[in-house]
Formats: sequence, C-alpha cells, structure tokens
Amino acid sequence: MTDVQFGRLVDLPLRDAWKHEAHQFTPWLAQNIDHLAAAIGVTLELTGTEVAVESFSADILARNPVDDTVVLIENQLEATDHTHLGQIMTYLAGLEAQTVVWIAPSFREPHLAAIRWLNEHTADGFSFFAVKARVVRIGDSPFAPIFEVVEKPNDWQRKVQVQTQPERSALSKLRADFWAGLIEAHPDLLDRGFRPSATSSVWLPTAVPKLVIGLYVAGKTCGIYLRSDATTGSEGLGDVIAPALSSLSTMLSVPAGIPSEAGWYLPDRIAYPLKDSDHWPDIWAWMARRVEDYSAAIADFAAGQDL
Repeated sequence: MTDVQFGRLVDLPLRDAWKHEAHQFTPWLAQNIDHLAAAIGVTLELTGTEVAVESFSADILARNPVDDTVVLIENQLEATDHTHLGQIMTYLAGLEAQTVVWIAPSFREPHLAAIRWLNEHTADGFSFFAVKARVVRIGDSPFAPIFEVVEKPNDWQRKVQVQTQPERSALSKLRADFWAGLIEAHPDLLDRGFRPSATSSVWLPTAVPKLVIGLYVAGKTCGIYLRSDATTGSEGLGDVIAPALSSLSTMLSVPAGIPSEAGWYLPDRIAYPLKDSDHWPDIWAWMARRVEDYSAAIADFAAGQDL
C-alpha cells in the first residue's frame, strides 16, 4: 500500500476556460504564444491579433525570427468547420504567410485531409499544422492547457533538425559576414565547437549529450536557445532536461522553456536587426557572454546529474 493520493486527469470543454473565442481565447493565446511555439517546434514572436484581411480578421499573426517568415494562427473553441478553412485560405493569400497553424478542440476528417493535401501539394516553404487544444485538470487543481499536433508536414522533423545548404544570395553573404565577424571578435568560440556558416543558425555542443546551444540571426532579432542536436533528435532528451528547466531559468534569467517534439528550451533574444552592421559588435559581445552563461549552467547541471 502507499500513502500517496492519486487523482484522475479530466478533460474539460474549452469554453470552461474561455467563454468567448475572440475576447478571451485569442488574447490568452497571444499572451502565451510560447506554449504553442513549444508544441510545433517553431520560435514565435507575436505580430498582432485580429489582423484585418478584407472583410475578415485573422486571429493571430506571428513571425518566426529564425527565418523572418510569417506565421498565421487561426483558433476555434468548437470542432473545425468549412468556414474557418475558407478563411484560412483567404488569410494565407492576403497576409503572405508561410506557416499556418489551425487550432481547435477536435478536427473533422475532411479538414485533416485538407491539411495533409496542402502539405503534400503546396510549394516548398509552406507548412500547415492542425493542433488539438485541450484543457485538463486533476480534482480542483488549476486548469492546464495542452496543445497536441495532429497533422504537420511529412518532413517537418527533417526541416527543423537539418541545416540546409546556404543559398547563394545577398542574405547568405550577410549571414556569413556576421558569423565570420563573431569568430574574429571572439576566437575562443572556436574552442567551443563553433563553425562558420552562411545560414541563420549555428549550433555549439554542450556538456549534455544530444543538447546543443543554438545561436541565430534574423531580420529584427538575434538570440540563443537550447535544443536537441540534428543527429539524434529530441527523443528522451525532454526527460533529461525537464527537471532542470526551473533552476536553469533562474540561473540564466530567462523564462522556463517547455519541452517539445522539436526540443526547444530556454530561448533568449535581443532586438537588433541583422542588416544594421553598426550593432554587430554589440550582438557579438552579447552572444559570446550568453554562450558562456549557457555553457556554465549546462555544465553545472551535467555535473549534478553525472551525465
């Protein structure tokens, strides 16, 4: 026998948490967009809510700062319907979005089939997600939101794990010049495993196997984060790092990340645009300092866990 008391996890209707979609659910999601970002494995920065597209209003517009692309988020408190699917296609064209996230408590099979068809037949660079929203609680505990990805691009895991070959463009040259300047200003990063690149992100190994430090530059921001490496994926890594998220968050003075399929944790960013080269020395100094901070925190965690 055990003295531990167990409760039962119960699913609740979404309207128990949010009575009104536009007035309550959309604002809550906009304020807690990191929950959704963790579920789909895409860094998201809020751009706006109820964004006008002709006679309609898109629920949430965000951007992926890693590649500076537009992310459209359409949410419902009821099962999916044809009206919302039509609106999504209207918004997709009007807002020039590359990633679409459709959130609902349940998806009808024709709508899942439509998401699959779009992922299979649209041009490269477009991604469509169907995300099931749940609200759960145990006994009288606070409500807890859960996002479950039920449809995504077939090669999504490969997209987020494998660095693509650098395109021959002005943007690639700008990135290459930025990373080369970082090494020139802080050559000690080479000892940490930094390798020059012309892509938006570079990864550095850490004291924890499978866990890497990511640095990225985008159109309006640059940042640092933790995630699983491209070779092994995130399988099992969440169980290793999750117990340390709270303490790492405190040590690094960043919000605690949420383990996800893509393995993103503890993101940190500053608002300096890549194209403004006058700010590059400031960005390089910040990145070098944060790499030291992240590396030291992970090393302490690894020592304590005997990893």
